[in-house]
Amino acid sequence: MEEFYMTYQNEIINSAILFAVLGVISLVIKKTINRIAKRTDINQARAQLIGRYVTVTLLLVAILIESFILGVEANDIAVVFSSVFAVIGIALFAIWSILSNVTSGIIMFFSFPYKVGDKIEIHDKDYPIQGIIEDIRAFQLHLRMDNGDLTTYPNNLMLQKAVTLVKKDAIDDGSDSI
Repeated sequence: MEEFYMTYQNEIINSAILFAVLGVISLVIKKTINRIAKRTDINQARAQLIGRYVTVTLLLVAILIESFILGVEANDIAVVFSSVFAVIGIALFAIWSILSNVTSGIIMFFSFPYKVGDKIEIHDKDYPIQGIIEDIRAFQLHLRMDNGDLTTYPNNLMLQKAVTLVKKDAIDDGSDSI
């Protein structure tokens, strides 16, 4: 066992440094996301979701860097990644709307002017909607209509349609909208 450590000492040290650095970066980014969420009054569940996205991204970066540390050649990595990206590209083309909604959810986390509890009106030409935002999820918004129905609205359409704030914090004003 001691021979193993002596043979791969540099790789073990570099790997430990890599994971320590990426761990610190992950903590800093997650604290920043939580600080932004608290300052802008964003739901904690949404902040945790964005934190998971950061963790997965950093994990993929760690795998890439770790492969170089362990001595994998760049040509081998290029072959693996081109094959993986070809398969992923075909799969993503098939599920582009899901990715569009997730990307819109991330954008909405940082720059969406409406919060849970606000009453909004979505100016859709075919089907205009007015309701109170109950939840903002990764794929869709949950809107409570005046008649009590729960409607889901895709995040990517929220960024494409005109939206009007009808009443801020409609849940907390004591109205009987819900």
